Amino acid sequence: MSDVNAPAPSRRFGAGALLLVLALGVAAGAGAAWLLTRPAPGGEGATAKAEARTVYTCPMHPTIVSDHPGDCPICGMALVKAGAQEAGGHAHGGAATAEGLATVSIDPQRQQLIGLRTTEVSRGPVGESWRTVGKVAVDETNVHHVNIKVGGFVDTVYVDYVGKPVRRGERLFSIYSPDLLSVQQEYLLALRTRKALAEGGVATGAGDDLVEAARERLRLWDVPEAEVERLEKTGKPVKNLTMYAPMSGVVTKKDIVMGHRLNEGDMPYEITDLSRVWVLADAYETDLGRIRMGMPATLSLQAFPDQTFKGRVIFVDPMLDPKTRTAKVRLEFPNPRAELKPEMFGEVTLRTAARDGLRIPADALIDSGTRKVVFVALGEGKFQPREVEVGPVTGDQVEVLSGLEEGEKVVTRANFLVDSESRLRASLAAMGGK
Repeated sequence: MSDVNAPAPSRRFGAGALLLVLALGVAAGAGAAWLLTRPAPGGEGATAKAEARTVYTCPMHPTIVSDHPGDCPICGMALVKAGAQEAGGHAHGGAATAEGLATVSIDPQRQQLIGLRTTEVSRGPVGESWRTVGKVAVDETNVHHVNIKVGGFVDTVYVDYVGKPVRRGERLFSIYSPDLLSVQQEYLLALRTRKALAEGGVATGAGDDLVEAARERLRLWDVPEAEVERLEKTGKPVKNLTMYAPMSGVVTKKDIVMGHRLNEGDMPYEITDLSRVWVLADAYETDLGRIRMGMPATLSLQAFPDQTFKGRVIFVDPMLDPKTRTAKVRLEFPNPRAELKPEMFGEVTLRTAARDGLRIPADALIDSGTRKVVFVALGEGKFQPREVEVGPVTGDQVEVLSGLEEGEKVVTRANFLVDSESRLRASLAAMGGK
């Protein structure tokens, strides 16, 4: 009878057993490595060509992609079938797509959910345009200074405040000048002398030089011709001489009051014609090569939000401002109703001559900074990313130089969602469908 309290004999592995276990482990690892590295059935060429696979995605969260049906982990919506994706990032029909993007398939229900819209590539007038800020200014060629060529005293002021509109030939002020009175008397004396010489039988034309000299002196002192004719008819000089507006416009400066002493060279009035004004705009250094003399332009003002004014470029400053790196561009605008007032600020749009070309809405363009991509509708819910070369922007349209054909449809709304899904699918394809 054996002793139940006796210790059980311990089990020990010998060196031979350990060697056997190690050999079995190495064999198992080698087999697993062979299974992972062996080519797929069908030969080595099968690994180079990935097969099309079906993926499921969330209609509200395109970044959620699965290779089997299920629910979205974010919102809980059921994943919908996104269609077959060709691995490797190739476009539908064998056409090459933009690098890093893949053709995507979006069913009509999901297109409606994300608000996807398309527009046809059309042909029409295209041209270059860009905007800048402009300030309305006085046309310096339409400014007239009323100056005094003979001294005197102001008797009456008819135009008595700045901003008052005046018409050519309208009375400005009257002046008493002893010198003017003396010249009037000299002119009347010359007329009487010529008449006496003619009546005395002196040759015809005697005294004409004297009369003409006195008359020319009145003209040089800006005495109106009507006043000279009145002087000839009445034969009486006037004490106060009235001065008239030399042009139509508004009074922009006034330095005259009743009883004021005026000296030779004084400027009692400045009259500015505002029927045509300038707009001074800033053009950046990069835009100067596109500006041409006579280029059409439009002006928009906050004071008249539903109205645009049309003008043209008449001058480009030859000097560049070293601080702002801009040059002043002078534009001319007609102003028949005096709506454009100096010192107003507005938005100036410069335009090049229009030409015929392909165009798409600017909203269809996805600009990454290094390339420009649009998504072309291929039909049956498929959208192909395509890199394009574009020209100038005209309003909300952009010219297409290459990459599209007339009549093709491009995505104009929800294109950033399509772009996100396209990038995601291209990345999945690049990883071999993992």
